Amino acid sequence: MASSDSEKEEAEAAAAVAEEEARAREKQYWKYAPLYKAALIGDWEEAERIIDGDGDALTAEITQYKEIALHVAVATGKSIEFVKNLVDLMPVEALELNDSAGYTALNTAARFGNTDAAKILVAKHTDLLYIRNKDDWLPLHRAAQSAHKDTLSYLLMVTNPGCKTKKPIENDLEHMPPFEDDSGVELLVLVIASGFYDAPVKVEESAEYSERGDIENPSNKCGVTAHKYNWTRFLERMFSFSERQKVKDMLWRVSELLVPPIKHIRELKLKHNQALKLVKYLCEQVRSLEDLEAYRSLARNPLLVAAKLGIHEIIEEIVNSFPTAILDQNSEDRNIFELAVIKRHENVFNLLYQMGEYKQYITRLIDNEGNTLLHLVGNKAPIEKLNVVPGAALQMQRELQWFKEVEKFVNPSYIEMQNDDGETPSTVFTNKHMDLVVEGEKWMKNRATSCTFATTLITAIVFAAAMTVPGGNNNTSGLPIFSTEKAFIVFLVSDAIALFMSTTSLLIFLSILTSRYAEDDFLYVLPHRLIVGFVTLFLSIITMIVAFSSTLCLMLGDKNSWLLSLVVTSACLPISSFMLLQFPLLVDLMSSTYGPGIFGKQSNRSFY
Repeated sequence: MASSDSEKEEAEAAAAVAEEEARAREKQYWKYAPLYKAALIGDWEEAERIIDGDGDALTAEITQYKEIALHVAVATGKSIEFVKNLVDLMPVEALELNDSAGYTALNTAARFGNTDAAKILVAKHTDLLYIRNKDDWLPLHRAAQSAHKDTLSYLLMVTNPGCKTKKPIENDLEHMPPFEDDSGVELLVLVIASGFYDAPVKVEESAEYSERGDIENPSNKCGVTAHKYNWTRFLERMFSFSERQKVKDMLWRVSELLVPPIKHIRELKLKHNQALKLVKYLCEQVRSLEDLEAYRSLARNPLLVAAKLGIHEIIEEIVNSFPTAILDQNSEDRNIFELAVIKRHENVFNLLYQMGEYKQYITRLIDNEGNTLLHLVGNKAPIEKLNVVPGAALQMQRELQWFKEVEKFVNPSYIEMQNDDGETPSTVFTNKHMDLVVEGEKWMKNRATSCTFATTLITAIVFAAAMTVPGGNNNTSGLPIFSTEKAFIVFLVSDAIALFMSTTSLLIFLSILTSRYAEDDFLYVLPHRLIVGFVTLFLSIITMIVAFSSTLCLMLGDKNSWLLSLVVTSACLPISSFMLLQFPLLVDLMSSTYGPGIFGKQSNRSFY
């Protein structure tokens, strides 16, 4: 009982102390509110006045996160002069003060991408580069995680790989160097996640430097001076170009000036190439370990992830380095091709075309639910892959194309094989695509209905025009008055073509409206009819406009050529409108139905 009372008293005393400390901190926050505001807006005159009147202001905690004025000024980035003046006044050891998350001012600069502030801080106290926060991150890690490439590049340039690191709360304990073991791996992951593929190469070069030691000045302490020469030499080696490369670079620059969007294309291409170089380098490093367990822990998962994301280049590099990787499966016993089929990544699936007879084995594997490759392709594609093609009908066509293509690779006996749920591949496909069939039917009927109205109107117009020829008929002979004019012949032919084309288009669209809309119809029959309907409609519009223009020529002759030119030019507007509104869909239909398709050999490089 006495023990319980004692513990209660201790808890109450501790709570009272904590409450007192909280009140003291709150009082201090209010006291330094003007300094906080000055740091936020970069008002050095106000900050200097406060600091001159209070010697503790420089290092006082002015926010609830235990930040000092330097943290706030670096984070806002409003005034680099404000930061410089603060750093000049502060003693070196004060620059190591950290906030509640263990962030020094340099770690904060890395977090917010304030490169100028980072340069000022490093110039005065290089040890800041090697102080970790509570998450065990260096400024390097924070810059990489926040995707601030300029700041990261600068920190990589000045960080000495051979230096030990420390935490701000445990200054007496030494930790691993920046690029070694878990620290280096975590940094590499953060850099790759941010898309800075060229930076990992620098990290690897720094690791090699760390192993060699500082050859130029082995007695030099952790800092920047000895490291600069090595980095300069490394950068020269990394970015030195041959004469051919210089010419290529010059052409890129000229192209960027002439066509600005090319710059974005070049950046994407460069990023892509850097990623591939990094993957190749990492594969070489893992292979050099000659350890199967190392492969399983370092390369197996990236291979399966690359299959899910559709990055066939990474798959090729990994399989080229580790041939047995082609057999790797995830927890559901699904290999890279099964994952590619599920996610509809044709660039990965197309690697089968670069394989030898071994593809007969790899495509006959079955997952832990009894699904063959054909069962898996029977599932509906992810929404982002469906939306690649416009309209539910074309989406259904693409799904059927996938199913038919996979069917070519599986064992014939698998076509009617049942999975653990007793379903055949065709049953899975039908069940999973019922809603898409319904949506595809609505999509086709809506377009057919709209076009039917247009073709009916055109048919009526051109038929009436044929019955009432321009200028009328000769009362004596009964022949058209303008029958000897060339423009009349043009009118007659174009009007007849317009009538025949519009009638054909009308019949085609009516056949679409009365179609049975079976699954297989979406593969070729329905798209083919829609294409023919669009083409004949388009031709009927053109010939109708030609017939109208020729009639104007007959009526106006050469007397009002300017008026004739204006009217004929205006007649092009309907054609242009149709082209802009419907022609892209027609191109998509023709490409999807008659084009080479998305399947086939991507290169002559042997995959397996």
